[in-house]
Amino acid sequence: MRLVCSAVIDTASSTSATGAGMPRPVQITVTGAAGQVGYALLFRIASGQMYGEGQPVVLRLLEIEPAMKVLEGVVMELEDCAFPLLAGIEATSDLATAFSGTSFALLVGAVPRKAGMERKDLLGVNGGAFKPQGRAIAENAASSVRVLVVGNPSNTNCLIARSNAPEVPADRWFAMMRLDENRAHSLLAKRAGVPNDQVTNLAVYGNHSSTQFPDYENALIGGLPAVEVIKDQAWLEGEFLELAKRRGTAIIEARGLSSAASAANAVIDSVVSILRPTPPGEFASLAVSSGGQYGVPAGLQFGFPVRSDGTSVDVVTGQQHSEFATGQIRATTAELLEERAEVEGLL
Repeated sequence: MRLVCSAVIDTASSTSATGAGMPRPVQITVTGAAGQVGYALLFRIASGQMYGEGQPVVLRLLEIEPAMKVLEGVVMELEDCAFPLLAGIEATSDLATAFSGTSFALLVGAVPRKAGMERKDLLGVNGGAFKPQGRAIAENAASSVRVLVVGNPSNTNCLIARSNAPEVPADRWFAMMRLDENRAHSLLAKRAGVPNDQVTNLAVYGNHSSTQFPDYENALIGGLPAVEVIKDQAWLEGEFLELAKRRGTAIIEARGLSSAASAANAVIDSVVSILRPTPPGEFASLAVSSGGQYGVPAGLQFGFPVRSDGTSVDVVTGQQHSEFATGQIRATTAELLEERAEVEGLL
């Protein structure tokens, strides 16, 4: 393993990194930092879009050894942007270095899905990388670390990493469902002929896969139930769900590559929904460790509607579902149980 560059600025004190009166930099780890999603994500973090305009950050960038030269170029670009909030960069292929003192670990790195592949095809390819990453987080990260898993299959990869880091509380681990939410959100807005900000409370249940359930039954459009605004049950149960569930595949077929910019955008949205209080009466989608809500077996990393108070994230309970929706949730639960059984040796 070799270290390409150490932190460009000494972050021992807040004044040396960002000037008097600024808070100490937050350490953020991004794995797969030279990949498509990583490249689309890093500049947004460094510009302040994730932690806010008043919070300096240090980026701890992890890559595999063959990609270190590419990562070196990414670091050069980050430096050339002269972001005021970018207090330092650590680029490395060493797990302990990458997760040292980190407050938020974004596990982005994974072999991307290619044409003809389903998400579950990646289980064997990517699952093994998340066991050592989980241990490295437990052994090196800040005691308050939070983790968002993006690399597919994200729910089960998160389960693998979490299972190998029992020292880190289960409620600090998240898998990304926000890309699915954003996709479904846009589809409903387009169908209703309204701006995107008119659609709220659209949770995606279950797995980040083709079994996911974007819950249109509890979604709102302009403050009204979506099913009252879009009075086409056949479209909601059919074309809408199919488009939302297969959007990733459609993008691969169209551009020959998996989603990158939209995934990076969803990472930012996800972290913001964890770190900042949820607006009153609203919720967002995240895969968290199930506590048995909605009949989901405890311990599965499952997509739910969640709310945050800025410190803790809780599942929104009490939503009502039709027989059709309940069947959808059961199907995605069954898939996650199958995935868990397939990776049992890594847990």
